[in-house]
Amino acid sequence: MDGVPRVPKQWHPGPEEPAALRFSVLGPVRAWLGDEPLPAGSPQQRALLAALLLRDGRTATASELIDALWGDEPPSQALAALRTYASRLRKTLGAEVLVSESGGYAIRSLREGALDHVNAQELAADAEKARAAGDLSRARDLLRDALALWDGEPLASIPGPYAETQRARLEEWRLQLLESCLDMDLEQGFHAEAVSELTALTAAHPLRERLRELLMLALYRSGRQAEALAVYADTRRLLADELGVDPRAGLKELQQRILQADPGLAEPSAPKAEPVVAPVRPAQLPATVTDFTGRASFVQELSDVLAAASSEEGRVMAVSALAGIGGVGKTTLAVHVAHQARGAFPDGQLYVDLQGAGSRAAEPETVLGAFLRALGTADSAIPDSLEERSALYRSVLDGRRVLVLLDNARDAAQVRPLLPGTEGCAALVTSRIRMVDLAGSHLVDLDVMSPEEALQLFTKIVGQERVASEREAALDVVAACGFLPLAIRIAASRLAARRTWTVSVLAAKLADERRRLDELQAGDLAVKATFELGYGQLEPAQARAFRLLGLADGPDISLAAAAAVLDLPAEDTEDLLESLVDTSLLESAAPGRYRYHDLVRLYARACAERDEQPPSERAAAMSRLLDFYLATAAGVYAIERPGDRLVDHLEPTAYPGLVFEDRQASWDWLYSEAVPLLACVRQSAGTTTLRRAIDLLWAAVDLAESGANSREYEAAATALRDAARVESDVHAEGRACVVLSNARLFSGVFDQAYREAQQALQLAERSEDPLPCCWAANILGSIAFYQKRYVDAEGYFSRAIEEFRACGDLAGSASPLCNLSRLHLATGRADSAVALAGQGTEIYETLGHSLRVANGRYALGMALGKCGQHTDATAQLEEALRVFRDSRQRLWEGMALCRLAEVDLDARKSARAASNAEMALTVLRGIGGEWRRGNVLTVLGKALHGIGQSGRAQVCWREALEIYEALESPEAAEVRTLLTPIAAA
Repeated sequence: MDGVPRVPKQWHPGPEEPAALRFSVLGPVRAWLGDEPLPAGSPQQRALLAALLLRDGRTATASELIDALWGDEPPSQALAALRTYASRLRKTLGAEVLVSESGGYAIRSLREGALDHVNAQELAADAEKARAAGDLSRARDLLRDALALWDGEPLASIPGPYAETQRARLEEWRLQLLESCLDMDLEQGFHAEAVSELTALTAAHPLRERLRELLMLALYRSGRQAEALAVYADTRRLLADELGVDPRAGLKELQQRILQADPGLAEPSAPKAEPVVAPVRPAQLPATVTDFTGRASFVQELSDVLAAASSEEGRVMAVSALAGIGGVGKTTLAVHVAHQARGAFPDGQLYVDLQGAGSRAAEPETVLGAFLRALGTADSAIPDSLEERSALYRSVLDGRRVLVLLDNARDAAQVRPLLPGTEGCAALVTSRIRMVDLAGSHLVDLDVMSPEEALQLFTKIVGQERVASEREAALDVVAACGFLPLAIRIAASRLAARRTWTVSVLAAKLADERRRLDELQAGDLAVKATFELGYGQLEPAQARAFRLLGLADGPDISLAAAAAVLDLPAEDTEDLLESLVDTSLLESAAPGRYRYHDLVRLYARACAERDEQPPSERAAAMSRLLDFYLATAAGVYAIERPGDRLVDHLEPTAYPGLVFEDRQASWDWLYSEAVPLLACVRQSAGTTTLRRAIDLLWAAVDLAESGANSREYEAAATALRDAARVESDVHAEGRACVVLSNARLFSGVFDQAYREAQQALQLAERSEDPLPCCWAANILGSIAFYQKRYVDAEGYFSRAIEEFRACGDLAGSASPLCNLSRLHLATGRADSAVALAGQGTEIYETLGHSLRVANGRYALGMALGKCGQHTDATAQLEEALRVFRDSRQRLWEGMALCRLAEVDLDARKSARAASNAEMALTVLRGIGGEWRRGNVLTVLGKALHGIGQSGRAQVCWREALEIYEALESPEAAEVRTLLTPIAAA
C-alpha cells in the first residue's frame, strides 16, 4: 500500500485550486489533503470522524455521538471529551469542513470523490443500471472497481457500538457486491475462473449459502459434477451440525438439477461473450472481385438453393459443395454467390480457408473455436473436444440465419463438424474432390471457363481498348492459360501492370511451351501451369527467392529467416519478398512474415528441383536456415542461462543468428518462431544436418519445458532419434535421446523418459560426449525420485553434480543440487535440503540467471516449508512464481502454485491452499502430464478437507487415485490412506 486509497473518481485540483480533502472508512479511518496524509488522532477521535462521515453531511447531536462512541456506559466527562475531539479535528480539517450547529456537528463542503464509501455506492448504483440494460461486462467491471475500494476491515480498530454496527453492515454489503459480481461472472461464462475465488470465499464464510450455490454452479459448468454435488453434501452436513437446519430451497433445487443434468444449467442465462447492445453478426466473407465474369448457370443454381434454405418454407439446412481442379475459380464463384445472398442471412456470414490442398489442413476444432468467438462466445466458454465444440456451435446457430462458407476443404470428414444443424442456415463448401459422402449435399462440378467467358475475364482486367485491336492474340493467351480463371487472372494482371507490353508480346511469351507444363488437364498439373505464367515473368533474383523460400516447411517464414535462406542482407531480402507479394506468388501474413498458398509452395519446390543450379544450392539454403535457427536459439539460451556450458558443446554454425540485448525480446522470438523452428528441425534429419538439428532442439529446450509446444517438440525429437539410428550415428543418437528423455520428463511420461535417458547415458559414454552424460544422469535421478527410488536417485544426482563440475559447467551443477535438495527433503533430511537448495540458488544468482534462480527458489521454498519456516518459504515460492509467469513457463508456474498450496497446508491456511491448488489445476490444464495433475488433485483434496468440504475432497482424491493406479505410481498408496478413514466412516 502507498497510503493513498483506491478512489476511482478522485478529484484533481487545477493549477489555481487548493488540494482536496479525501477520506476512507472502507478500511482504516484515514484522511488526506491531496496526497499528504493527515493526523486523525486517537481511536475515539477517529470514531467521531467515522460517525460524522457516515452520516452523509447530516448533523449529529452531541448525545447521538456520545452513544456512538461509548454506548450505555459513557465516561463522566464524555461531553467535554467529545468537544476536545471535535476541536482537534476542526484544526486538522478546517472550520468550513467540520461545522457546529444545533448543539451537534457535521462534515460539509466535501468535493466529489472525497469519501470512498460514497464512491462505492455510486459505482454499485451504476453497475445495477448497466446490468438492467444488459451490459454485464460493464456492470461486472464497475462492481470490481467498487470492491477494490475496500482496504481490509472497514472502520478497522475503531471502538464503540456505532462502529461495530457499521463494520458489520459494510462487510455484509461487500459480500453482497461480491456475490453479485460472481453471479455475473457465471452469467458470462467465466465459471472455470470463478472456482478458485469461490472456494476461498466458502472457506472464509462457510455458512453463507449463496456462495455455496455459486460454487456448485461454477463447478458443474466446469465439468466437475461430482465436486458440485459434494459441495451440497458438505453444506448440508455443516448446517445441520452448526445450526440444526437444512439447506434453503434454492440450494436443494440446484442439487436436483445437477443430479438430473438439467440442460438449463449448462448455458449461462446471459450471453457468454462480452455483451454488446446487439447480437454479434459476423461478416467474414472475403471481398468479391469487381470483374466477376460468366458462370451464370452456376450462380443461378446455387442462388436457388440458398434462397430455398432461407425462405419461410425452408425446413432443412442447405449444403452446396463445389468441386473442381485447382485454379478453376471455386472460391471466386462461392464468394460471389455468398455476397449476393447476404440479405437472406441477416444474422451473419462465416468464412474459413480449410487449407485442404496442403499437407497441414486446418483442424475442425480450431476452426470451430474461431467461429464460436466470431459468434460472440467467450474463450472461457469454448470447450476442448471437437464433439463439444461442434455441439455448442450448432446450439449457438439455432434460431439464427447464418451462411457458412467452407473454402478449400480436404474431405467430408473435415467438413461435417463445421455444418450448421438447423433450418434457416446454409453452407457453401469448395474442394478439389467431389464430396459424394457428404450426406444431403447439393453437388456442383465446376469446369474451366468457356473460351467466350475466358476472353471476357481477360478483357475486363486488361481493358477493352487493348484487347479489341488484338483479339486473336488475346484468344491465344487464354488458350495458353487452359481457360483456367486463376491463370487468366495472373496473366492479365501482369499485362495490365505493364503498359509498354502489347497483348501479342504476352501471347508470344506464353507460346513457348518450355515455359509451361505440358499437362494442363489433370489435378495439380493444371494449377502448376497457371503459376508458371507468373513465375516465368520474374527477374532472376525474384525467381531464385521464390524457389528457395518454398523449400522451408512451416506455415510462414520471418524476414530474418528468409534472409538466411537467400544469403542476403535483410533490406535486399525484404525488397525481393515485397515484389513477390505484388505478383501474388507470396502473401504477407503479418509485418515481417511471409507465407505461400499451399499449392504455390508445391509449385515453388518443383521449380527449385527443376531450375536451381547448382542443385547443391537447395541443400545449402536449408543448411543456412538451420544455422540461423541454431545460432539464434543458442543466443536465447545463453541470455537466459549465463555461464551454462551447453552453448560451448553445440555444433558450430557457418551462418550467424540474431543477437538480442533484451531478455524479453529473446523470449518473444523463441515463442513466435516455435512452429517454423520445429518444422525446420524435422526437415533437417539428413546426414549432413542431423547433428545440428538435434542441437537446435536442445538449445530450444524451453519450448518443451514451458509446455507451450511440448507435443510438437517431442515428435521432432522422436523423428531425429530414429534418423540417428538409421545413420548409425552414436553421437547424434545419444544427444537425441537426451533431448527426448528431457521432453518426456516434462510431459510426465516417466517410463519412456527413463528408457531414453539410460540409452542416452550409454551412447554418450561410447561417443565420449560429456554433456549428455551430465544431463542424462540428472534426468535419471529426477525420474527415480518421482518413482520414489531414492537410493538410485541419490546416486544419479551425485554423479550428475560430479560430471557437471568435471565439464567446468558450474551452472549445470546447480540443477542436480536443487534436485538433491528435494530428495533430502523426501527422506527426512530437511536441514541439508535447505543447505543444498541454497547452494544451487547461490550458483544461479552468482552467474546472473533469472529463470533458473526461480528454479532454485522453488526448491528452497519447498525445503523451508518442511522446516516450518512458512513465511520464508512462501516468499521464495512467490518470487519464483513471478519469474515463471514473466518467462511464460506455464508448467513451472502451475507447480509453484501447487508448492505454495503445500506450504499453506503446513501453515494451517487451508482456504489459501485451496485457492492456490485450484489455480494450479487451471494453469496445468493440458500440460505436465497426468502424474502432475494427480499431485495437484491430492493437495487440493487436503485443502478442501481442511475447510470442511470433505465431499469435494473425496472427489479429488478418487480422481487422483485413478490417475496413479493407471500409471502404477507409488503415490496411490498415500491417496488410499487419505480415503480409508472416509470409507470406514
